[in-house]
Amino acid sequence: MDSAVASDILVDNYPAAHRSLRIAFVTETYPPEVNGVAMTTARVVEGLRQRNHDIQLIRLRQGAHELARHPEGAPQCTAPETRGTSIGGGARMHEVLMRGLPIPSYPNLRMGVPCKRLLVKTWSTRRPDVVHIATEGPLGWSALQAALHLKLPVTSDFRTNFHAYSRHYGIGWLHKPIMAYLRKFHNRTLCTMVPTEALRRDLEASGFRNLTVVSRGVDTAQFSPGRRDETLRQEWGALPQDLVVAHVGRVASEKNLTLLAAAFEAIQRKDSRARLVMVGTGPLMPELRLRCPTAVFAGQRTGDDLARHYASADLFLFPSLTETFGNVTPEAMASGLPVVAFDYAAAAQLINQGENGVLVPFGDSQTFISRSLDLALDTRRRQTLGGMARRSACEWGWERVVPHFEAVLARAMSPVGAL
Repeated sequence: MDSAVASDILVDNYPAAHRSLRIAFVTETYPPEVNGVAMTTARVVEGLRQRNHDIQLIRLRQGAHELARHPEGAPQCTAPETRGTSIGGGARMHEVLMRGLPIPSYPNLRMGVPCKRLLVKTWSTRRPDVVHIATEGPLGWSALQAALHLKLPVTSDFRTNFHAYSRHYGIGWLHKPIMAYLRKFHNRTLCTMVPTEALRRDLEASGFRNLTVVSRGVDTAQFSPGRRDETLRQEWGALPQDLVVAHVGRVASEKNLTLLAAAFEAIQRKDSRARLVMVGTGPLMPELRLRCPTAVFAGQRTGDDLARHYASADLFLFPSLTETFGNVTPEAMASGLPVVAFDYAAAAQLINQGENGVLVPFGDSQTFISRSLDLALDTRRRQTLGGMARRSACEWGWERVVPHFEAVLARAMSPVGAL
């Protein structure tokens, strides 16, 4: 390796406090990017730091301020930028910023480039106790190869249904090779974490091994009915008694938003004052603006602003059929909203039919429309389900999820010889 490259790799400030782990956490998406993987990854990283683990976060450069220092024309495998911070108790956050490229059809997201040599050098200088890979792109593959080369224990997450998304972008013929790649990737790790038992069974039937269910959490302090904002509702053109139907997520074909539009059209035929609020951006927005001219397209929202948008609605419709989990489901429930969703992923795990939300048989579009309409027209039932949804969500805080994640990492460290 070029000596100039090697000299830029700084990992000496990466000690572990007593009884803590040095965890190399690899991801191709991280806040301020807005998506479910970025959000949950950040929550887990912060939770591990609070539990006094030293984190080496290996991620892509983001934003104009980071990208300007490393133009796109640079060689594919250039020296990473490093920076470190400390928190109370001595645990450290050491970031290694890698180069990435824009993802086609997802211009706000980036994917990594091959960089095995750099990671081998980084981890040879100061070995982590365990490597965890959150995404399966080129950066994740490089991390896997580097960890295997150095005989480091390595675990992974299965977070996104790339194989399902392919059907929505005219490349359904890639389903088998994508699944073959994902299977090869994850089966070379000591453990793959999946968010639901149903997904574990599906992947196991497809030849995936060493699967462990580690659920997702929700921040019930941030997402709360107390965030409801009547001024915001007025901006949407909704009076206090008017029904506001909400959807949060990428405005793209894989989210099955034509069904959302059909369900809202059925509601609006019965209640002309009903409003549809869509939070998010994506390539399907021009089409949906034409089909739903009265809808409010609120754009991308984050943090407390996002929480206000959830809590200021009255009903949450989630017609997606391509989720591995669907973080918006527990966020909506924590916000006190009744949710109508298909019976799979997070909804199947978190909703008890008719008690704290409404489940629809997977793929049954007509039933989705009819149950959405029934709930839209029944104010008292919506309020009852929303209250129960909030009560249920209060049991799913991140403080219960992170210790489980931590325990899986600790178990994975023992059979290093299996690598």
